[in-house]
Formats: sequence, structure tokens, C-alpha cells
Amino acid sequence: MGLILSSPAFDEAQRIPDRHTCMGEDVSPQLVWVGLPKSTRSLALIVSDPDAPAGTWYHWGIFDIPPTLGGLPEAFPCEELSDGIRQSLNDFERIGYGGPCPPKGHGVHHYRFTLLALGVESLPLGSGIDNRDVEVAAAQHVIERAVLCGTYSRA
Repeated sequence: MGLILSSPAFDEAQRIPDRHTCMGEDVSPQLVWVGLPKSTRSLALIVSDPDAPAGTWYHWGIFDIPPTLGGLPEAFPCEELSDGIRQSLNDFERIGYGGPCPPKGHGVHHYRFTLLALGVESLPLGSGIDNRDVEVAAAQHVIERAVLCGTYSRA
């Protein structure tokens, strides 16, 4: 079967509801995963928009997620947590989720929710790191990945 990432909020290649964007409440969608490899020791999630005018825009980086979790709830807190799960700075220069917010009239953007099953319990990252740092640190420990792609545009 392999690793699968999904959301009750939207299906693959479908529009992300306004609730999860800058036009709504800007809260993260619920995410669910199944099929973790047995050797998974932690997970990382990177949300990015490769269609941004200035190049890939990072919306969320969350890592050191225990493999015992089967997903993340809607409206995951945008703050440092005490349960070991860590979040990085997004390109909005804040910790946590920053929803889709493409320039008006820029057409459809594709938002990639990339879940990484990692072979390490924790990424060796300090504070004040951004989503690119998470992506680079995680790359050498990836066992398997799953991508959920949603779309969004603003008229």
C-alpha cells in the first residue's frame, strides 16, 4: 500500500476550502496518514506553493512528529508546543501554518502537503529555523514520502 496522506477537508487536486486560507479563518486542515513504514521513527510535514511568483513559498513546517500519531487535527496550534512536536518559521515569518494566499488574479496555485517518514527520532535543528532548514535536514533521513496536493486561487 505505501504511505498515504489525505484530508477530510479536500481531495487530491481539489480546491482547498476558504476556511484554510487567508480568505477565511486561515487554520490548518485536518490531515490523516496511513501506511507508515515500520522503521519510521518520526515524521515531518512541509507545505509549499511552487507556483508563487518569486519561487516556492513555504506555508508550514512541522517536524519531530511521533509515528504513533495517525494525523494532525484541524486548526493545529501555531505555537511552540511542549509535546516534542516542533514547528519552523514559514515564509510569512511566523511559526505554524499560514494558509494559501496567492496574489489576486495570479491563477491557480498548487499547494503540496508533503509528509516525510524519517528514520530518526528528532531532527538536529535549533530554534529560529525556517521550513527550508527542515526540508534540508530531513532529506537525508527520508524513508518514504507522500504528497497531497490541493489548489487555490483568488480572483
